[in-house]
Amino acid sequence: MATEIVALEANNTWTVTPLTALKNLIGCKWVYRIKYKFDGSIESQLDVNNAFLHGDLIEEVYMALPLGFHGKGELVCKLNKSLYGLKQASSNDQEEVNQFKVLLDQKFKLKDLGDLMFFLDLEVARSEKGIVLCQRKYALEVLKVAGLLGCKPVKKPMQQNVKLSKYGGDVLHDPSSYSRLIGRLLYLTITQPDITFVVHKLSQYMSKPRRPHLATTHRILQYLKNVPGTGIFFSSSAKFHVKGFANSDWASCPNTQRSVTGYCIFLGDSLISWKSKKQPTVSRSSAEAKYRSMAVATYKIVCILYFLRDIQIEHNREALLFCDS
Repeated sequence: MATEIVALEANNTWTVTPLTALKNLIGCKWVYRIKYKFDGSIESQLDVNNAFLHGDLIEEVYMALPLGFHGKGELVCKLNKSLYGLKQASSNDQEEVNQFKVLLDQKFKLKDLGDLMFFLDLEVARSEKGIVLCQRKYALEVLKVAGLLGCKPVKKPMQQNVKLSKYGGDVLHDPSSYSRLIGRLLYLTITQPDITFVVHKLSQYMSKPRRPHLATTHRILQYLKNVPGTGIFFSSSAKFHVKGFANSDWASCPNTQRSVTGYCIFLGDSLISWKSKKQPTVSRSSAEAKYRSMAVATYKIVCILYFLRDIQIEHNREALLFCDS
């Protein structure tokens, strides 16, 4: 607590003053929480010694003196800064990272708690070969909540040639459990691109799900039981070259006859972007559907190239887009 109070005073977070008449006083309290990694050990990160965002306040806000701060008489804190949380990320150049930490410590009073290992259910593993992102702990929690932690695993997230429709099968009496499960699976697609297509397909029926939709969702959970730790690998030795792959499934939607666009973008050998989405209009031919998917993938590649330019990273090679005939 003493460290936090010193940091708050150093950053001019408040001004100690008598309480002005007709002004409301808000309370305050210290809140501590131990954050754990996926393996149960205590999480260590770069964090700020206090929970203030150092943004100037326009309104007058008065707060009671925090526990551990002693003053004489009926004094309160007039806040000069707004309340919020703050964390900082890291970089690859250790010398620049250390200089950045020193700068942040001078401005915000930081404490360095080590490399990022676990954040928002994302597990991070580092080695000389690269970085791996996965959500193993979260995937197992999804299985546990669904009551399928002991289910029989399968090798594929969806059966071949399955055609889902919004009219086939009995309607579920309680769609809320289906909606919550799809929401959890959507978050898993951050590191599990192999379930992206089927999860996005099932998300179309959240308003009125039916039993075949729930059965397909349970099959995804059976697949996750087989590969809960599958994730994305970002290689440290791959060539710096943007490449894209696009494809389409012509008239695959049984309800609207619209096609589905699918693409994935790589930076070297590392997958950085992927998507599967129904096209906005009906395509008259499979060639038209493919051109639409290539246009969407091209737009994404251009956005990535502009982003690299904005952060001053040169990409001197021509970006490539592949599509089958």
